[in-house]
Amino acid sequence: MSVRIPAGETRFIFVTGGVVSALGKGIASASIGRLLVARGFRVQLQKFDPYINVDPGTMSPFQHGEVFVTEDGAETDLDLGHYERFTDHNTSRASSVSAGSVYNTVISRERRGDYLGGTVQVIPHITDEIKQKILIVAEAQSVDFVITEIGGTVGDIESLPFLEAIRQLYTDLGPKRAMFLHLTLVPYVGHAGELKTKPTQHSVNELRRIGIQPHAVVCRSEGGLDRDIRRKIALFASLPESAVISARDVDNTYKVPLAFRAEGMDDLVLEHFGIDPPAPDLADWEDFCRRADAAEGTVKIALVGKYVQLEDAYKSVIEALKHGGWHHGVNVEVDLVSSEDLDTAGLADADGILIPGGFGERGIEGKVAASRYARENGIPFLGICLGMQMAVVDYARHVCGMEGANSAEFDPETPFPVVDLLPEQKEVTDLGGTMRLGADPVKLHEGTKAREIFDGEAVIYKRHRHRYEVNNMLRRRIEDEGMVMSGTSPDERLVEIVELPDHPFFVASQFHPEFNSRPTRPEPLFREFVGAAAKAAGERSDDADEGADEGALDDDAEISARKG
Repeated sequence: MSVRIPAGETRFIFVTGGVVSALGKGIASASIGRLLVARGFRVQLQKFDPYINVDPGTMSPFQHGEVFVTEDGAETDLDLGHYERFTDHNTSRASSVSAGSVYNTVISRERRGDYLGGTVQVIPHITDEIKQKILIVAEAQSVDFVITEIGGTVGDIESLPFLEAIRQLYTDLGPKRAMFLHLTLVPYVGHAGELKTKPTQHSVNELRRIGIQPHAVVCRSEGGLDRDIRRKIALFASLPESAVISARDVDNTYKVPLAFRAEGMDDLVLEHFGIDPPAPDLADWEDFCRRADAAEGTVKIALVGKYVQLEDAYKSVIEALKHGGWHHGVNVEVDLVSSEDLDTAGLADADGILIPGGFGERGIEGKVAASRYARENGIPFLGICLGMQMAVVDYARHVCGMEGANSAEFDPETPFPVVDLLPEQKEVTDLGGTMRLGADPVKLHEGTKAREIFDGEAVIYKRHRHRYEVNNMLRRRIEDEGMVMSGTSPDERLVEIVELPDHPFFVASQFHPEFNSRPTRPEPLFREFVGAAAKAAGERSDDADEGADEGALDDDAEISARKG
């Protein structure tokens, strides 16, 4: 099913938020995108962030969560992961825009003399650049809808240029090509026993004060909105009741598109634009949600990293694990384990161990120890990026006899730099967007587990984010001791996947497979890793049952002997 809007008539939906941050604008935007895709439209999503950093690549995961990497090599906000997982459409570097990148572009133009000596101001120069970054998404990708999420909350000083830009763009385009959706909070006050609309009223009034009248208000709340609450919000927001959308809490964020559909969200949007397409085809999404609800049992995965205080630091990894679990009919419990003070005894009850990507020396030895523990105890293991590098360090030290082996990133004086800086990175000095980024081909060698995992494909394309690589000068020695370099760059210069053939599941990749995982199509490495962990969990359960049975038999024998 495909519905095409005539070229040059792309519709634009602007999503803003109020009252508090972290309301879920990214999930809301992605869910609207899912509904429009289900109705046959081509959709692209975009995130504007008010911070001055040029891109998220240099920002702490403790504050902003993971850095999501696009196919074309942009380091972006984690919300782009939501966009891709929900719509199954790849984003691009044009999909993530910060205030810093906007100002950087304008200042660079001023330095070149592009403004002919004129005074450069927020209006019109900054706002014009913002508008251009919105329009270029539609022009470059020929999509039917562009959904633009404005980061921050209404009233923030930092967000004002973005809000002014979309106000202007709405005037430029007209109501039949642009629409405002405002996400706000309707809190439940326990001692009063009721939902309170005043924060939403204030948020909408603040939006209107700067010249934006929302066409719909999406209300986050613990429970649904009754008619009286809807009527009250509609009255103060100057909207029909049908334009007040309830966004109640759900037990699985992937149910949000279905909840929005039940509220008539997609009908409201299309009615605004005067479009009457066929009903949405959500059969695959509904089936996926049913499978998630029907999942039985739990697989415990120990995720060993250094950003464990914030789950969002590993958002795509955790979502990919969930996808893999539901594929096998099980739930995945992720145990975030700090690599800085790791006690391997705490890994004994894990059904699988995963070491994700990361940077910096802190917690490195804990990751090496986790790899060794999984390798020596037959526990399913998946390493990603730095996780692969630490698996190689572990193997070099404890199997190959390379005492003191390490990555040159952490020990420049190591006698065995089994991981070293990529040659093309040696002259790089700037941070942010300068490492190996984006999708590159990976050659899978015949007769390997990696080739089997990817259904016999000879070449796959995966996203990267790293500066260091397995050192080819020491690679042969590691291979001679049994570690298989099962995936490489097509010229075989770069190691992309390592594995241990005599282990139940020990696979690690230099690339980041988590960015490619989708709810209805789990990424193969995660799918098979969770499958191996589920098998291990089942075997542990069987062993426990046998032990209980044997204990019962021993008790019976003892009673019988006493009776005799």
